[in-house]
Amino acid sequence: MDRTVIAYVIYLLVSIGLTIWVARTLSRNGRIFLSDVLHGNEQLADAVNHLLVVGFYLVNLGFVALYLHTSDTIDDTRGIFEALSSKLGVVLLVLGVMHLGNVYVLNRIRRRGVMEKEQLPPVPPQGWTAPAAGA
Repeated sequence: MDRTVIAYVIYLLVSIGLTIWVARTLSRNGRIFLSDVLHGNEQLADAVNHLLVVGFYLVNLGFVALYLHTSDTIDDTRGIFEALSSKLGVVLLVLGVMHLGNVYVLNRIRRRGVMEKEQLPPVPPQGWTAPAAGA
Protein backbone atom coordinates (compact mmCIF):
# COMPACT_ATOMS: atom_id res chain seq x y z
CA MET A 1 0.00 0.00 0.00
CA ASP A 2 1.25 3.46 -0.92
CA ARG A 3 2.35 5.69 1.99
CA THR A 4 0.16 8.51 0.67
CA VAL A 5 -2.89 6.26 0.98
CA ILE A 6 -1.83 5.33 4.52
CA ALA A 7 -1.60 9.04 5.38
CA TYR A 8 -5.08 9.59 3.86
CA VAL A 9 -6.60 6.80 5.94
CA ILE A 10 -5.01 8.00 9.18
CA TYR A 11 -6.01 11.61 8.40
CA LEU A 12 -9.63 10.63 7.77
CA LEU A 13 -9.88 8.44 10.86
CA VAL A 14 -8.39 11.05 13.19
CA SER A 15 -10.24 14.02 11.63
CA ILE A 16 -13.63 12.32 11.67
CA GLY A 17 -13.02 11.07 15.21
CA LEU A 18 -12.09 14.57 16.39
CA THR A 19 -15.11 16.09 14.66
CA ILE A 20 -17.47 13.59 16.30
CA TRP A 21 -15.87 14.09 19.73
CA VAL A 22 -16.05 17.90 19.51
CA ALA A 23 -19.64 17.82 18.23
CA ARG A 24 -20.77 15.54 21.07
CA THR A 25 -18.99 17.66 23.66
CA LEU A 26 -20.50 20.87 22.29
CA SER A 27 -23.94 19.28 22.09
CA ARG A 28 -23.89 17.94 25.63
CA ASN A 29 -22.58 21.12 27.24
CA GLY A 30 -24.23 23.54 24.84
CA ARG A 31 -27.71 22.24 25.60
CA ILE A 32 -27.56 23.73 29.11
CA PHE A 33 -26.41 27.06 27.69
CA LEU A 34 -29.16 27.02 25.05
CA SER A 35 -31.78 26.27 27.66
CA ASP A 36 -30.67 29.38 29.56
CA VAL A 37 -30.58 31.50 26.40
CA LEU A 38 -34.06 30.35 25.42
CA HIS A 39 -35.50 31.01 28.91
CA GLY A 40 -35.98 27.35 29.87
CA ASN A 41 -37.81 26.26 26.71
CA GLU A 42 -36.37 22.72 26.65
CA GLN A 43 -37.97 21.63 23.36
CA LEU A 44 -36.68 24.67 21.51
CA ALA A 45 -33.25 24.26 23.12
CA ASP A 46 -33.09 20.63 21.97
CA ALA A 47 -34.18 21.56 18.43
CA VAL A 48 -31.66 24.40 18.11
CA ASN A 49 -28.94 22.20 19.62
CA HIS A 50 -29.63 19.46 17.08
CA LEU A 51 -29.60 21.94 14.17
CA LEU A 52 -26.29 23.38 15.36
CA VAL A 53 -24.75 19.90 15.59
CA VAL A 54 -25.92 18.99 12.08
CA GLY A 55 -24.48 22.23 10.69
CA PHE A 56 -21.25 21.63 12.59
CA TYR A 57 -20.92 18.14 11.08
CA LEU A 58 -21.68 19.35 7.56
CA VAL A 59 -19.16 22.19 7.62
CA ASN A 60 -16.35 20.30 9.32
CA LEU A 61 -16.70 17.02 7.46
CA GLY A 62 -16.96 18.94 4.20
CA PHE A 63 -13.75 20.75 5.05
CA VAL A 64 -12.03 17.47 6.00
CA ALA A 65 -13.05 15.96 2.67
CA LEU A 66 -11.91 18.98 0.65
CA TYR A 67 -8.60 19.18 2.51
CA LEU A 68 -7.79 15.49 1.97
CA HIS A 69 -5.88 15.86 -1.29
CA THR A 70 -2.13 16.41 -1.25
CA SER A 71 0.01 17.06 -4.31
CA ASP A 72 3.20 15.83 -2.63
CA THR A 73 4.17 12.19 -2.74
CA ILE A 74 5.05 10.71 0.63
CA ASP A 75 8.22 8.66 0.41
CA ASP A 76 8.92 7.66 4.00
CA THR A 77 7.42 7.48 7.50
CA ARG A 78 8.70 10.96 8.31
CA GLY A 79 6.69 12.30 5.37
CA ILE A 80 3.54 10.66 6.76
CA PHE A 81 4.00 12.41 10.10
CA GLU A 82 4.75 15.77 8.47
CA ALA A 83 1.72 15.58 6.19
CA LEU A 84 -0.54 14.48 9.03
CA SER A 85 0.67 17.15 11.43
CA SER A 86 -0.01 19.99 9.00
CA LYS A 87 -3.37 18.62 7.88
CA LEU A 88 -4.60 17.77 11.37
CA GLY A 89 -3.35 21.10 12.70
CA VAL A 90 -5.48 22.94 10.16
CA VAL A 91 -8.49 20.74 10.96
CA LEU A 92 -8.07 21.48 14.69
CA LEU A 93 -7.87 25.21 13.98
CA VAL A 94 -11.06 25.06 11.89
CA LEU A 95 -12.83 23.12 14.66
CA GLY A 96 -11.71 25.75 17.18
CA VAL A 97 -12.87 28.65 15.01
CA MET A 98 -16.25 26.96 14.49
CA HIS A 99 -16.60 26.47 18.24
CA LEU A 100 -15.71 30.08 19.02
CA GLY A 101 -18.14 31.27 16.35
CA ASN A 102 -20.97 29.25 17.90
CA VAL A 103 -20.19 30.52 21.40
CA TYR A 104 -20.02 34.13 20.15
CA VAL A 105 -23.41 33.94 18.44
CA LEU A 106 -25.06 32.24 21.40
CA ASN A 107 -23.56 34.77 23.80
CA ARG A 108 -24.96 37.62 21.68
CA ILE A 109 -28.41 36.00 21.78
CA ARG A 110 -28.14 35.52 25.54
CA ARG A 111 -26.98 39.08 26.11
CA ARG A 112 -29.91 40.43 24.10
CA GLY A 113 -32.33 38.34 26.18
CA VAL A 114 -30.82 39.63 29.42
CA MET A 115 -31.10 43.23 28.20
CA GLU A 116 -34.77 42.72 27.26
CA LYS A 117 -35.46 41.25 30.69
CA GLU A 118 -33.80 44.26 32.39
CA GLN A 119 -35.97 46.73 30.47
CA LEU A 120 -39.17 45.39 32.02
CA PRO A 121 -40.05 46.72 35.48
CA PRO A 122 -39.82 44.08 38.22
CA VAL A 123 -43.42 44.79 39.31
CA PRO A 124 -46.21 46.36 37.29
CA PRO A 125 -47.28 49.88 38.26
CA GLN A 126 -49.90 49.82 41.02
CA GLY A 127 -51.35 53.26 40.64
CA TRP A 128 -50.55 56.93 40.52
CA THR A 129 -48.80 58.82 43.28
CA ALA A 130 -49.12 62.57 43.68
CA PRO A 131 -45.85 64.56 43.65
CA ALA A 132 -44.43 65.57 47.00
CA ALA A 133 -45.60 68.99 48.20
CA GLY A 134 -42.17 70.43 49.00
CA ALA A 135 -40.33 69.24 45.93
